[in-house]
Amino acid sequence: AGGIAEMAELDPSVREKTDALDAAGNTTAAIGKGFAIGSAALVSLALFGAFVSRIQRASGNTLFDNGVDMLEPLTFAFLVIGGMIPFAFAAMTMKSVGVAAMEMVMEVQRQFDEKPHLLDENPSERPDYDACIAISTNASLREMIAPGAMVIFTPLLTGLVFGVKAVSGLLVGSLISSIQLAISMSNSGGAWDNAKKYIEKQPADSDLKGKGSDIHKAAVVGDTVGDPFKDTSGPALNIVMKLMAVLSLVFADAFYALNKGNGMLNIS
Repeated sequence: AGGIAEMAELDPSVREKTDALDAAGNTTAAIGKGFAIGSAALVSLALFGAFVSRIQRASGNTLFDNGVDMLEPLTFAFLVIGGMIPFAFAAMTMKSVGVAAMEMVMEVQRQFDEKPHLLDENPSERPDYDACIAISTNASLREMIAPGAMVIFTPLLTGLVFGVKAVSGLLVGSLISSIQLAISMSNSGGAWDNAKKYIEKQPADSDLKGKGSDIHKAAVVGDTVGDPFKDTSGPALNIVMKLMAVLSLVFADAFYALNKGNGMLNIS
């Protein structure tokens, strides 16, 4: 709504109202995302418990008979690896947002160069909207291949090669990191967005100097990072923790079938 108000050159008071609504929306969205993160964490924990129970039943209680021992060297090693996965996933998705945004900027610049009349007050030509839509659609599909493959194949390869003890560590590590990172990203992104709006409201003779100042430029950089934080990587981590746990549970019997849960390398 704020973007429409600005492009339509409505009265500045309209943009002030939409900015206030946007700031309130960022706060309520962060609260809602907190509930979503908590729900995803509990679901992942339940799926992890089901995975452990499945292995216990398949092994006749010879594996995980006293629960998961995090002091096992293999389990602890993959606990650390699992803790890295959400950070790698978040970095990949944030980079993807930057790549797609730059493609869009270049396309808009190309259209302005080829059709300079688009910048007229009453343009005689229509922009090529389809090209911009295609960029967003193609990027959303193309850029998710690598992070999606990482999340899907990491637990599968871990279980098949290293066994169920490694998978248990991997799931716990990714769950803990995902919760912390998702909460941090959802709240930080909204805070950076609201900080930029707060600075824009200040007069030029105030301590924050208002819109166009160096302080405002720094806040815009923060908001540029904050938007993919709160809208892309943060919410996507809910899927990361659940998907890894679901895949591990579905393939639990296959993991145990390889050297009784010790994997291809038969690490006992």
